[in-house]
Amino acid sequence: MMPLHPPKRNAWETLAEDREAILLADKLGYSEALVGEHVTDLAENVTSCLMFLASVAHETKQIVLGSGTINMPNSHPAAIAAQVAMIDHLLKGRFIMGISPGGLMSDAEVFGNYKKDRNAIFLESINMVLDIWKGEAPYDLKGQFFEVSTANTQIPEIGQGKILKPYQKPHPPIVVTAVAPFSKGVTEAAKRGWNPISANFLLPEWVASHWTKFKEGRPDGKGEDWRVAKSIFVADDEKTAKRYGHTSEGPYHFYFKQLIRKLVGAAGRGNLFKLDQNEPDASITADTVTPKLVIAGTVDSVAEQIVAFRRKVGPFGTLYYPCHDWMDKKLARRSMELMAEEVMPRVNAALNE
Repeated sequence: MMPLHPPKRNAWETLAEDREAILLADKLGYSEALVGEHVTDLAENVTSCLMFLASVAHETKQIVLGSGTINMPNSHPAAIAAQVAMIDHLLKGRFIMGISPGGLMSDAEVFGNYKKDRNAIFLESINMVLDIWKGEAPYDLKGQFFEVSTANTQIPEIGQGKILKPYQKPHPPIVVTAVAPFSKGVTEAAKRGWNPISANFLLPEWVASHWTKFKEGRPDGKGEDWRVAKSIFVADDEKTAKRYGHTSEGPYHFYFKQLIRKLVGAAGRGNLFKLDQNEPDASITADTVTPKLVIAGTVDSVAEQIVAFRRKVGPFGTLYYPCHDWMDKKLARRSMELMAEEVMPRVNAALNE
């Protein structure tokens, strides 16, 4: 879940809804749940993904929780290292660390890195986090953007000046989001042993490009190391599925309307939504994009569409089901149930896996 809700909804209400979605996913047997974060967006109002995950840590039983993602330039590496280590201990290793440079420009501005090289800040930050975990106090790390040291204030014999190390050794699995076609970041991440997550708002052709770039970085890489998100709505009848999944009567249309405004209008990323780059950005609307990027239908129809999607883009090992606003709570919960209990068994049987 990003997650993304109508900004006029109460935060206490949407946060409770998002928690409910994860608890339901845990009961239904979903294997992982990643949560995003933003500080300057009332529509995406989880301001700390780690704080949110801590709120469900002891109520979930089997599902692996993850940061989706920690926006590395917006925090200090020492804070990230300590907080990730803490959540990893709370979950006893039931944690995945998702990281990124962050894509929301208002977040970048508020933290002072707007129009700066956020990729460079991101890389220095994660390198320092890893150095903290494999090193010992007083650390004495100094880069272009950050410094980490407790040399002047440590009291080793009582533990002061030491940063907590993760439960998992040497650290939690690291995943990175992939939103650009033919992403060079996927290749570089693969070289470092990190695994990609392809975004749910990409055309299938761009998703397929990530498998190619992943193999460039890790020729012996396997499909099980690749996660792909795809917006999906399952209903008991086709009419409901199309109405709620593809039209303005459902939350998916709202989601893409918001996203297009952010990515096309504000960030100049219209290339994500079109194959022909000569196509004008004005042609990119929620009405045209939503039916293309949301799989909606009955159990049999959705299963067939997922199998066709996977055969088109490549052998990803994990399919992420993005959690959208529960405009209709009954339909939203029913879709999650049908996805887990009926769709995925059909998909796996069709793929013979």
